[in-house]
Amino acid sequence: MSPSNPQESAVTAFPMPSTPAWQIKLLYDGECPLCLREVNFLRKRDAGRGRVAFVDIAADDYTPAANGDVDFETAMGRIHAVLPDGTVIKNVEVFRRVYEILGMGWIYAVTKLPIVGRFVDWLYEIWADRRLALTGRPDLAALVAHRQKRLECETPDRCRLPNSQ
Repeated sequence: MSPSNPQESAVTAFPMPSTPAWQIKLLYDGECPLCLREVNFLRKRDAGRGRVAFVDIAADDYTPAANGDVDFETAMGRIHAVLPDGTVIKNVEVFRRVYEILGMGWIYAVTKLPIVGRFVDWLYEIWADRRLALTGRPDLAALVAHRQKRLECETPDRCRLPNSQ
């Protein structure tokens, strides 16, 4: 007995993979010029392989639930990434993992040494605390308030929002 529609027999259903194609989901600030430079470099190194999923936390459609429950304010304070099993990592460990996945682990390999790692983590903390000011942006509280107001506004052209940059 042949199917009434010959195209139906040519379609085979394949189960969706239970794990994503990406190996790490990098949460980055798309309004930070230095962050964008790093992300553009990493995208080139990924070369369309999809090993790294890049998620702009500054985008209006950013949702914590889809990204390890890392809210905007938390993500803005320190770099975060999500592993396929849902584990959230942050700080220099994010760079170590991303660079390893992209075949450049040697760049951060020395940071695995305890003394060097602590020193690099300390330097990153200083950078993260001053990142917004160093890139000429408002402080974190102002960015969070601006984002909240922008997202609550139904018609953006009617809202009076202060410049965020």
